Parts: sequence; structure tokens; C-alpha cells
Amino acid sequence: MSELGLDFELGEMADTIRDTTRRFARERIEPLAARIDAEDWFPTELWPEMGALGLHGITVAEEDGGLGLGYLEHVVAQEEVARASASIGLSYGAHSNLCVNQIRRWASAEQKAKYLPKLISGEHVGSLAMSEAGAGSDVVSMKLKAEAVQGGYVLNGTKFWITNAANADTLVVYAKTGEGSRGITTFLIEKDMPGFSIGQKLDKMGMRGSPTAELIFDDCEVPEENVMGPVNGGVGVLMSGLDYERTVLAGIQLGIMQACLDVVLPYVRERKQFGKAIGSFQLIQAKVADMYVALNSARAYVYQVARACDAGKTTRFDAAGAILLASENAVKVAGEAIQALGGAGYTKDWPVERYFRDAKLLDIGAGTNEIRRMLIGRELIGS
Repeated sequence: MSELGLDFELGEMADTIRDTTRRFARERIEPLAARIDAEDWFPTELWPEMGALGLHGITVAEEDGGLGLGYLEHVVAQEEVARASASIGLSYGAHSNLCVNQIRRWASAEQKAKYLPKLISGEHVGSLAMSEAGAGSDVVSMKLKAEAVQGGYVLNGTKFWITNAANADTLVVYAKTGEGSRGITTFLIEKDMPGFSIGQKLDKMGMRGSPTAELIFDDCEVPEENVMGPVNGGVGVLMSGLDYERTVLAGIQLGIMQACLDVVLPYVRERKQFGKAIGSFQLIQAKVADMYVALNSARAYVYQVARACDAGKTTRFDAAGAILLASENAVKVAGEAIQALGGAGYTKDWPVERYFRDAKLLDIGAGTNEIRRMLIGRELIGS
């Protein structure tokens, strides 16, 4: 459908990334999407294939093995992956943006040389761990403690709600090294470090196949060279990445909305009632119109915020606003897709019920819509 829609003139490179990613997603991801959801299965074999296309290192400089492109191209790739499977889109975003992009932005040259090659190639899976069972929106209240010892740190505590946790080889983890917001430090954790293990795996309503789990640190010894960024400067590292995280993850919702239209348009052209295709009825036409406008209005905002990120001109409230609009529009569009298909849409024979379950996550994940509204209002008012 987007092939017939408005040309946002994103540029030759973004168009190339879209075409390459769309072709791969249709051939390799879309045929697996139903199984990924039904079996809560993460197909690790896709990761090296995506790495071979350069998708994991879009925002990484060429000298570090990436494509040296921007967040606009990253959003486009995210959109096309999620169009085929939002679950894979979520894991892809957690890997390529939350983990790889933070390492790209904050790691030392030695850390980049050690971790980026296998993350960019897809040989390794990446993750980022901020949240805890008692520290979600109030993430600075985290309890995971990192105690300084000879040669490094010992970590004790847990992280929760962590995307890719069960499959991750490299994790960007935030832990307390002091008091308050000035006492948090960022660590690079490897899956085989002694004292580090995976706790309970979560059985989610949607985004099934994108593994979410608890991380357990029990006297986990982390060498000093695995501190990323300044000691006690972790909040700066964390907060600096949120605008980019929100912008890139908003691409998931764009992909879900496009997927809804991909299903609904052929259906309403072919499904007949009262001797006519239901697409000839004005109420159905109104639904399709609303779905299309919801998608393109979100696209316009998200693409423009991505451009601002690339120009170093984004604002916190616009990054929050872009994912707020995209997330709420996606839930509405997925709901209308179910309605347009009627009883068929409520069955697992059609993918729109999966789109609805998947869309709901980003009303909550990467910051709730309530927090986004609070942030936007506070920034605009200046309170």
C-alpha cells in the first residue's frame, strides 16, 4: 500500500534501505511471523542474515563496520521489519538501537573494537537493561547495585522487562554505584560472566517471539574495562539515548499500521455482502480513509523527528510526541482492521488480531503514554 501512497521524499539512501529491507522481510520474516507469534519463538538464524544486509549497524560509522547512515534510514528499516513481524521489529530495535547505537555513541575505541563487529554482523544478539520490577517509569530508582572492588565491580540485584534478554550475548546494563541520579553507571555485560543468569521468562499478550525476561546478578564480577562512559554518569548515558530510542521504535507502529492496510484493502475489495464488495459501502470507506490518514500523519511526524535527530536538532518533547502519536494511532488502526474483517478479524486465521496485540505494547513500553504526555506538557510549559 505504501507504494501507492504519499512520497515523503526521504532520499535515495532511505529509499534503497526500504526496498532492500522490504524484500528481505517479505521473503524471510513474513513467512515465519505466524509461527513466531504462536510458538513465542525467536528465530536467531535471521540475525546474521540481517547483519549481512547491514541492518544492525545503520547508524554506526563506516570505520567501525557500520553503514554510516542516520536515524531516518534506521526508522525506515524498522518500519519494514515490523511490517512483516512486529515481534522481530521489537527485537531488532532493541538490538540495533538500544544496544548497538548506545555502544556506538558511548563506548571507548577498545570497547567498540571488541563488541561491535559481532553485534553488527548478527553473530551476537544485543540487549539493554534499564527497568526493574520496582523501577519502570521511575527508572532512576533502580536497585541493582555495583560495588567497586579491586579491578572492577561486583553487581547484585535484578533487572526486569528486558527485551532480548534470554538470547543476548552483549547487554548494556545500568546499575547503582552511588546515591541518587548521580550514582548510576553503565556496564557492558557478557552472557557468560560468572554470577550473571537469566531469570523468569515472561509470557506476553503480544510481541510474542521477542523474548522478554528477568536478569539476575548474584555477585557478578565485571572488570573495570567494561564500564561504558563515565563512572556515576550513567543517567547521562541513559537519558541521551531515549530520544533516539523513542524515534526508532516509533517505526514499529508505522509498520503495524501498514501491515493492517496490506490486509484490509484486498479484503474489502473481495468480500461481498448484499451482492456488493463491502469496500463499496461508505462506512467501510471511512474506516479505510481513517486508517490511511492515521498512518501518514504518524509517518510525517516520525520521519521529521528522525531528520531532526540526524541534524542534532530534536527535542525531548517531539521524540516523545512522535511515538505517542504513532503508538495510539497503531492501536486504533489495528482495532479498525479487526472491525473491517468482522468475525474473520477476531480469529487467528487472519493476522489482524496479532497486529492489535502487538500494537498495544508501545502504549506502555519505552515509556508509557502517560509519561510521554507528562514530559511533553512539562517541557512546553517549562515547569
